[in-house]
Amino acid sequence: MARETVDAVVVGAGAAGLLCAIEAGKRGRRVVVLEHNLQVARKILISGGGRCNFTNRHTMADNFVSRNPHFAKSALARFTPRDFIALVERHGIPYHEKTLGQLFCDRAAGDIVAMLQAECAAAGVRIETACTVARIGGTTGGGFAVETSRGVVQSPALVVATGGLSIPKLGATQFGYAVARQFGLHIVECHPALVPLTFGGADRERFEGMAGVSAEVTVRAAGPSFREKLLFTHRGLSGPAILQASSYWRAGEPLEIDLLPGVDFAAVLAACRAAGARTEVRTALSRHLPKRLADRWCLLQGISKSAHSLSDREVAALAAHLHAWRVQPAGTEGYEKAEVTRGGVDTGELSSKTMECRNVPGLYFIGEVVDVTGQLGGFNFQWAWASGAAAGRAL
Repeated sequence: MARETVDAVVVGAGAAGLLCAIEAGKRGRRVVVLEHNLQVARKILISGGGRCNFTNRHTMADNFVSRNPHFAKSALARFTPRDFIALVERHGIPYHEKTLGQLFCDRAAGDIVAMLQAECAAAGVRIETACTVARIGGTTGGGFAVETSRGVVQSPALVVATGGLSIPKLGATQFGYAVARQFGLHIVECHPALVPLTFGGADRERFEGMAGVSAEVTVRAAGPSFREKLLFTHRGLSGPAILQASSYWRAGEPLEIDLLPGVDFAAVLAACRAAGARTEVRTALSRHLPKRLADRWCLLQGISKSAHSLSDREVAALAAHLHAWRVQPAGTEGYEKAEVTRGGVDTGELSSKTMECRNVPGLYFIGEVVDVTGQLGGFNFQWAWASGAAAGRAL
């Protein structure tokens, strides 16, 4: 590839980039995909515990965080979960549904990667791995000249599908944002998302030794509430409920956690009192929470009484605290532990139909590099497929 001209250059061989290349190749476009890693789709391979939660049947725009909550609607409507499922089924990949519409491979995430590579080959798409981009410039006739470690490739269309900042050990870089800034695009401030949160010093001390304890809770930050599992870690809180809330959490804000969703603990204690039993509060609480958490909670609240000896005011206060535990996180575990990046290329700079920059003809941004962040459960992959398809069909 000393110097060549193609119809489209896609930078990034991840979920969005490969789907985009497939769609463009199927339309007869000459497409080259540039990937700086030795291997394509590394993030797909580790996703879903190695099984790849490749989509969610119930995908809607409400499942995404963005400065413009309506931006994702167009692409999501034109390439749906059903469309990707049809592709998976055509390749004979066995899959299963877990909770809440989440679809996983039966065997391994490698099945999805192999499928995408096969589709690229069938569409005449060329993938260059271990190929770094040194510079992107313009050409005299319009379009882009992409200088790589293997030469220069010219094209009227350039698609940036380089992902966000999450999981740098897989090769995540600032590249996509640098390209956006080079061409004058605005970037919505980026933060780790779908990420564990850390305790401040006081809470870390209070809950020392609780790592590994989990409970079903309801968690709310600034956005919607999520009823899923919470997990105590050595540094703070994780588990699906916390990861979901982290995408809406802002530094300095509290989380509100209901440790007993669906349980009227005041009524539980009232029943103990009415029965005249000398049941200890921690015993009653351990019927609804893991014993270690119930014991620690009562210790921290200074509760050593039996339910029978509590006053009405004490019962109300205890129940209220359990149902509205306010936690002030110190921060997050960072991009090393984040599944995705919140923020990115401002959607106001892009066409929601094609992902093309409004002010830079031929330049497209798709996938995680864009300010569209999905909730946990296959939504980020569906955004990758949908935004990739939107751009690929426009090339």
